[in-house]
Amino acid sequence: MIRRAKLTAKTYATVDELIRLGGIAVEDAQDESRRLGVPNVYSINGRLYYETPSGELSSEDPYREKQSATEPRDATERRS
Repeated sequence: MIRRAKLTAKTYATVDELIRLGGIAVEDAQDESRRLGVPNVYSINGRLYYETPSGELSSEDPYREKQSATEPRDATERRS
């Protein structure tokens, strides 16, 4: 039998606070991306969805006709 350490109420409270702060940070980052016109990208069931300016989700990559956001701009930026 595997014994698991019991967590104290203080530990649960700390974890709860960290999760709460993480959620606030994510919301702030998403708001900043919207303000800057950068689409938020979500992975849902292994598929990528991009948030449109209207707030809807689309599977259409807004960078498809442009350079991909994950591609280096030129050979000097490539890392080995």
